[in-house]
Amino acid sequence: MINQLSLDHANMARMLHVLDLKYRVLQQGERPNFHLMREVVDYILSYMEDFAVSLEQGFVEQLKEYVPEHSEVAEQMLADYRKLRPRLEALSDDIDMVLMDNILPMDRFADDLKQYLEAHREYLRQEREELFPLLETRFDAKGTEFFEQTMPSNADKKIEHLKEAYPELYAELEEADVPPLD
Repeated sequence: MINQLSLDHANMARMLHVLDLKYRVLQQGERPNFHLMREVVDYILSYMEDFAVSLEQGFVEQLKEYVPEHSEVAEQMLADYRKLRPRLEALSDDIDMVLMDNILPMDRFADDLKQYLEAHREYLRQEREELFPLLETRFDAKGTEFFEQTMPSNADKKIEHLKEAYPELYAELEEADVPPLD
């Protein structure tokens, strides 16, 4: 289970890295590949919808039962995670505007993208430094059973779907040399 969470964590870091590369293109005054950005944003939104929110909610409930002294931190992290989605949806709307050739201030878009990336990376850092160690050290087999049932059993199919549905994104992810999250 920790391996699956770590893999999901690494995949999300890759997605954020791809968006960061597009942000850097914006910073240089050039036009990034907004179609690729659309693919990344769609993938992250789909991930949040299908899997992450239910896992996060269940995780907070499990923490309350097993390690109540850490539940407040987990609840705050869940609240932070929930704040990511509206930010990402706003970016999605802005990308749609650009793809429909509507006028959008690129400096505002770049600032919004930067703030989203910083917030999501901070969440991943907290997850890696605070939540993963709790899972490893404080949960027994019964406690992790919930998470194993919540985990998608078709992860390989999701990767195949990614290859088919988002070929450009998949190619970029394969090439991405993702720096460690600090």
